[in-house]
Amino acid sequence: MVPVRSSPLRLFTSILVATILSIAALALGQRFALAHEGGHDHDDSERALLSASTFPRIVAKSETYELVGILRNDRLSIYLDRVPSNEPVTGAKVTVTIGDGEPANTQLSEDGTYSLLRPRVPGSGTIDVVFNISEQGGDDLLVGTLSLPQDVSEAAAALGRGTTWSRWISAVPWAIRHPVALTFVILGLAILFTRYRRRSRPIAATAAASMLVFAGFLAVTLRAEDRLPDGSAKKILSDMSDAPRRLPGGAAFIAKPTQRLLEVRTAAAAPVTASPAVTLIARVIGDPNRTGVVQSLHGGRVVPLEDGLPRIGQSVRKGEPLVQVDPYLPLADRTTISEKTGEIEQLIAVAESKIRRLRPLAERGAVPQSQVNDLETELQGLRQRREAVRTSRTELELLRAPTDGVIAAVKVVAGQVVQAQDSLFQIVDPQGLLVEALVYGALDPETLADATAITTSGQVLSLSFRGFSRALQQQASIVQFTIPDPPANLSVGQPLTVMAKSGTPVTGLVVPRDAVVRSANGEAVVWLSLEPERFEARPVRTRPFDATRLIMAGGLMQGDRVVIRGADLVNQIR
Repeated sequence: MVPVRSSPLRLFTSILVATILSIAALALGQRFALAHEGGHDHDDSERALLSASTFPRIVAKSETYELVGILRNDRLSIYLDRVPSNEPVTGAKVTVTIGDGEPANTQLSEDGTYSLLRPRVPGSGTIDVVFNISEQGGDDLLVGTLSLPQDVSEAAAALGRGTTWSRWISAVPWAIRHPVALTFVILGLAILFTRYRRRSRPIAATAAASMLVFAGFLAVTLRAEDRLPDGSAKKILSDMSDAPRRLPGGAAFIAKPTQRLLEVRTAAAAPVTASPAVTLIARVIGDPNRTGVVQSLHGGRVVPLEDGLPRIGQSVRKGEPLVQVDPYLPLADRTTISEKTGEIEQLIAVAESKIRRLRPLAERGAVPQSQVNDLETELQGLRQRREAVRTSRTELELLRAPTDGVIAAVKVVAGQVVQAQDSLFQIVDPQGLLVEALVYGALDPETLADATAITTSGQVLSLSFRGFSRALQQQASIVQFTIPDPPANLSVGQPLTVMAKSGTPVTGLVVPRDAVVRSANGEAVVWLSLEPERFEARPVRTRPFDATRLIMAGGLMQGDRVVIRGADLVNQIR
């Protein structure tokens, strides 16, 4: 009897459970399908959220100009830039026509923007705006659309109506309203319904509870498509802001006012045919014909002149006295000089005695006058020898400038004892500097031409090939370049990076080195201007072209607007 009576009930229970599971699977599938379908419209939703979180604006663009108008506090601020340089246009006359209204002239502000006070715009909806631009670079007519959102109160009311059904659902703990938990609850209620099928009240109560839980399950599942993810509803109702930000897709939103502050400049990538460059490590040296050192031949103690020691940076002329050196004599040399002086003094005394004895006799004619003259000549020579010996002990060595130039190094102080051949001063001609580079490998130095160098501070120098050594030094060839117009702040020994052209000419897109930055994962990227206020990072592969530019070997297309100034600041936006 039990199996017969329970068959209809079991069949009913099975049908109920299958129906609930089918509807649940259908609801979940619809939810996932909607989520998947929304992924295709990621860009549109991203732009919609961005438009809702920023001030109302007008965007218009032509081949010559791009314009962004921002409506804020009854003031329409117009930012007019050139294409493709993104350089502000500050000398134009801009006339604005909003919808069917009359044309209105704008006022040029001190910050280079054009403004229109209290423009006549509707409360909501879209309206066409026409900009008539008159400028020396060319006249143009731009047309844009101004989208005005609904009032905040209306948006809040609409959002409140949309969320009335989900308020009581949100109050239920998540562990209870989870779809899996609700499925098990429904299954348990179905079992209770089967167990108490012979009693009318439990059957009615259990059926009512099952239907209630089932309705809650459907509400939780189907309501997901109406909820904005990650609290976007609150974000839409929050205060509008034009602050720079990184969008979910990786692009960067930079409003025109921020671009003016960062001085963002762009340029269209154009192909150039030229020889690729090789990178060489180099340093600045002095021209041997226009550089000199000051050394002492004997050594001794340094004695400054009346004007003192020369200072660094002082200009000197060839042959100009710089410093004196008091020679140092060893004890043996001093003894020898003393003995030689005594010997000369003795010979002088003997010669003077002979002269005094023979002069009276010569006056009387007893001896020839020639003997007296010979003795006087011998006495004069002895006195000169004595003076020479005395002078060798006390004469100072005078050091002079070997060439014209500037004192580049001073390695002495007053009273310092120096050795022979010590370098005391270095004199360099600022207009006579060379660049010495090392060339490794199979690179032929004779193929180097049109070289440029860059200093550690970013200063660029033009170089001319001078020659290279035929002998290797530390497995490298020495290549020298001349600097046609060296800057005043260049120093001898300063390290440089030389970019020299070598090889067969190639054609490629050339961009400045400052345009290439490193992303968070260390990848080389350039930032492209896709829209007037939207920038996107593009990975690239580069090759050196010269000291200031790179050849794009991949990742960039002709005509792309590349950020050439301020790319490092754009890359820091998060």
